[in-house]
Amino acid sequence: MALLEIRDLEVHFPQTSLVDLVRGRRRVVRAVDGVSLTVARGETVGIIGESGSGKSTLARAMLRLVAPTGGRILFDGTDVATMDKAALLAFRRRVQMIFQDPVGALNPRLTVRDCLDEVLRVHGAAGGRAARVAALMEMVGLGASLADRRPRALSGGQCQRVGIARALAVGPDLVVADEVTAALDVSIQAQILNLLADLKAELGLTLVFISHNLAVVRHICDRVVVMNAGRIVEEGPTEAVLASPREAYTRELIAAMPTLAGT
Repeated sequence: MALLEIRDLEVHFPQTSLVDLVRGRRRVVRAVDGVSLTVARGETVGIIGESGSGKSTLARAMLRLVAPTGGRILFDGTDVATMDKAALLAFRRRVQMIFQDPVGALNPRLTVRDCLDEVLRVHGAAGGRAARVAALMEMVGLGASLADRRPRALSGGQCQRVGIARALAVGPDLVVADEVTAALDVSIQAQILNLLADLKAELGLTLVFISHNLAVVRHICDRVVVMNAGRIVEEGPTEAVLASPREAYTRELIAAMPTLAGT
């Protein structure tokens, strides 16, 4: 059984201008429009496309951070849409997200130590939280001297390491990484990707990696899904898709692919 199975998923948003209101028209943005996708345990799946292709909306729908308009999301065989409050909290312990903006994703008033402790406390961790925080910092390559610093005193790469530590704090099965290197310098991107690859192997994680950058996806993903206008237009093993793309859209993405340094 797949860890994550998405069936005919739709996420539509109303978009009505003043002119539309006067003329009695209703329009919708079909951000995700009939997407079906499975993610096996231990797999790393890249979801790629240009800005506006629907990939980040799909990522948020996976965690029920946005409400689907139609279709189903099954996690470990259970429909995410039917979960009550208790089941949803348990689900979010098992499925965590790393966000694109490494600084903005952290509470500016909390130190690194408090950011990590907050996750443990919310998810009901009992004793030993201080030791767990120290272990998490070591796991992502953050020195103990950074524990009492706030986000504004950290670099972008250090903030993203805190974001990764937060996502891993409660031992999730699935991590959704949404454009996690987009705001970082190229050399730092490589460090973060290498860290994620090492942690995936060490912890046996399943990873969904959202990106507009095929060079990043090539480095870390087993399989790639290409999205355009809310739909999947191509998918398959990463090297097979990059070596012999079927769709013109995928060929255009590959032609614009930058080089990733330090990998």
